[in-house]
Amino acid sequence: MYLCAVSFETDFFTALKEPNINFEEMALTLFRFQAEHVPVYRQFLELLHCSPKMVTQLDQIPFLPVSFFKSHQIRNAANTSTFYFTSSSTGGIPSQHFVPEIKIYEWSFNATFNHFYGPHTELCILGLLPSYLERTGSSLVYMVSQMIQESKYPKSNFFLTDFKALHQQLIENERQRIPTLLIGVTYALLDFANQFPVPLSSTMVMETGGMKGRRQEMQRSEIHSVLKQQFELANIHSEYGMTELLTQAYSKGNGIFEVPNWMRVFAADLNDARTLLAKDKSGSLNVIDLANIHSCAFIATDDLGIVHQNNTFEILGRKDFSDIRGCGLMYIP
Repeated sequence: MYLCAVSFETDFFTALKEPNINFEEMALTLFRFQAEHVPVYRQFLELLHCSPKMVTQLDQIPFLPVSFFKSHQIRNAANTSTFYFTSSSTGGIPSQHFVPEIKIYEWSFNATFNHFYGPHTELCILGLLPSYLERTGSSLVYMVSQMIQESKYPKSNFFLTDFKALHQQLIENERQRIPTLLIGVTYALLDFANQFPVPLSSTMVMETGGMKGRRQEMQRSEIHSVLKQQFELANIHSEYGMTELLTQAYSKGNGIFEVPNWMRVFAADLNDARTLLAKDKSGSLNVIDLANIHSCAFIATDDLGIVHQNNTFEILGRKDFSDIRGCGLMYIP
């Protein structure tokens, strides 16, 4: 059984890296594999009286509630990894995502970012992620750390709370017209922008969401308005990701998120999680992330949103009962 799982996952990852994948075919293949080899997901399907053999299209696949990553180890029997990412759940139980092959995550975040923005190696990466750096196990910190290390600009770095140093670095980069990415948790970006407003023309600002209990929650449009004014920018970019996924989605400034070709987002009926809604209808967001080869690729998130005809999506908020946490999440009262 172990050898079978390892062989399947290796072959699946190889196929996943092809430029023109058949998403539905690969999703159904991975579903059948995980329905058999991931004990928690298999038990979940049994409780729903869902026979994997009867699932023949995407809208028939049950999505595992993201909260299961808090209470269970979501992995197949061959996944004996002791390495895992943890969520930044504020005041609650953190999620754990066991990742036996970090190369899959590295491939996913590199391929996704480079698809939407070009090679990250050509950017000076400035990370403002204090709440993430102050704990261990953050997948976001891992991603940004790798990008910093691989950047051709030696001044790429993390800035914990030293806003003055960050301000000076941005001014220097602007003077030299160095293409720069300032990526930060939302509350820290707001604090920095209010204390050190600076006009930016060579710098892209990207918020990863989340107030982490440091500020009153705000709508994304309001946050972007403040940041655009303080940095004199036309657009603020956004990253949507979470511990339980190995792939990110990105917005280039209009609150509309795009996904790579191995990821899909669906809206489900709030009163019936098994019913997927038509495009442009608001509901609870479900995600298929084919990079989640070793855990579960079919996740019912706690986010509310709208999925559009072209597979882009918007975040509207979070379910009332869910923790305020995650990377790309805002709570809208």
